[in-house]
Amino acid sequence: MTTTTAPLPPAPVGAFTRAAFEAHLASLPPLPEWWLARKRAAFERFAALPLPVRTDEAWRFSNVSGLTLDGFAPPAPARAVPFASIGISKAARLIFANGRLFSREILAPDLGRRGVVVDTLQNALREHGDLVREHLLAQPARLGSGKFSALHEAFLVDGAFVHVPRGVEVELPIGIFSFALGDHAAVFPHTLVVADEGARVTVIDYFGSQDDTERQLAIGANDLYAGHGARITYVGKQDWSHQALALQSNSTVVRRDAGVQSLNVHLGARQARHESHSQLQAPGANSEMLSLTVARDEQEFDQRTLQIHQAPNTRSDLLYKNALLQRARTIFSGLIVVDPDAQKTDAYQSNRNLMLSDEADANSLPGLEIQANDVRCTHGATTSRIDPEQEFYLQARGIPKRAADELLTFGFFEEVLNRLSQDDLHAALRTLIQTKFAGEKAAR
Repeated sequence: MTTTTAPLPPAPVGAFTRAAFEAHLASLPPLPEWWLARKRAAFERFAALPLPVRTDEAWRFSNVSGLTLDGFAPPAPARAVPFASIGISKAARLIFANGRLFSREILAPDLGRRGVVVDTLQNALREHGDLVREHLLAQPARLGSGKFSALHEAFLVDGAFVHVPRGVEVELPIGIFSFALGDHAAVFPHTLVVADEGARVTVIDYFGSQDDTERQLAIGANDLYAGHGARITYVGKQDWSHQALALQSNSTVVRRDAGVQSLNVHLGARQARHESHSQLQAPGANSEMLSLTVARDEQEFDQRTLQIHQAPNTRSDLLYKNALLQRARTIFSGLIVVDPDAQKTDAYQSNRNLMLSDEADANSLPGLEIQANDVRCTHGATTSRIDPEQEFYLQARGIPKRAADELLTFGFFEEVLNRLSQDDLHAALRTLIQTKFAGEKAAR
């Protein structure tokens, strides 16, 4: 008689044991006690929380069997990094590798004279402690990744800190690069952006791996705070190894008459989840939430969003577009919440999926939770294929089918890219997506 043994479930902590956490704390330089206390509390939450299971509503449609922490560990410091460029001129650049600062360039000499700070989180914790304490990971995880967010806080080594004081405009973007190097490496990138009243800044986050075949774990986060009348443009470009498990959370807080435009471009990872939480806390606040995803092979991209209107006369506009090839999967679940006092709210939410394969799969779950009676809120989702008449039109003019499909896909993405006011940034992102498609065609 032959008996079979059911496979053991993934370990709830993997290699991130209490001993590993104590070793992590011992490796840190002197840091404020309040921050170390928060890290200890975060580890306790992480250890106590279970991994997601199939019946968790916040993980509906997700491949929870792939959410294993086994085999990953914080890597050794890197000795070299890939070429780091965003393809456009920039005011400053920070490069992190395996969670530590590798190099920095402050290319605009007047930034410091105007009070702009572009530095590491470790330095900011010591030199701008009150500001960091107020805004770093200040919002709780509300979209299902509480365990992973706690792991991020507990094992966070370093990250980027950008502070733009009142009334200052930083004309060129600030570039931040975070690389994972080595097989089984676990990294925890973080970016904190604080724009005071009337300030303006553009920040570009790039996440990538050196080797596209290495198994890696990336659990990142960013905090964006726009004070009264401030403007933040944030672009996140994710291109981790195609064997990586990646989880990223975004927390945006928008104050009176301020605006935040965030665009996240998803390209890499075997399985990636992105959670975006935007709070409009005062009248006149505006949040624009944009996303572009190119999913191929058997990649899974899981997108969860929350737009919370907490004050009257606020506006949010969400547009997520996904192009799916081969056997790729995407999940979108978004919720607009309008508090009772948030009259005159103007909120939009749209998820659109372009299916480039018969085997691809897209799931969309938009939703509304409205507690005010004088609002305008709309949401919707579409899933479609390339228009055969448009495809025939291009082929009739001598353009091969693959090239025609690529052109039509770029046309599908242009609605999002055209929201960007910087033409050079638009062009750089378009080039990045073209590179992704070139890799897809080479793999066929």
